[in-house]
Amino acid sequence: MKEIKTSGEYKIYEKRSGRHAVKDKNKQYVNGDEKAKILADAGLITIPEPKAQPVEEEAPAEEAPAEEAAAEEAPAEEAPAEEAPAEEAADSK
Repeated sequence: MKEIKTSGEYKIYEKRSGRHAVKDKNKQYVNGDEKAKILADAGLITIPEPKAQPVEEEAPAEEAPAEEAAAEEAPAEEAPAEEAPAEEAADSK
């Protein structure tokens, strides 16, 4: 590994594979998001922005309430049919 840049807190090395290594002032390797931030600040890499989430189409959302409305109407139609025999039984008494 050859040393590319030295700052007060970090030393940045380039490996033979072309990748980078970062050591802190305690000679411990730095990894993860902290390493990416250090390399980005040094101008050696660019951090890509996350992709935007795909927007769902509104057509399925419009169909769902129509199905719910149909489901609510079906029990309402059955309820009067059940009440009718009870009323007839009350009239016959």
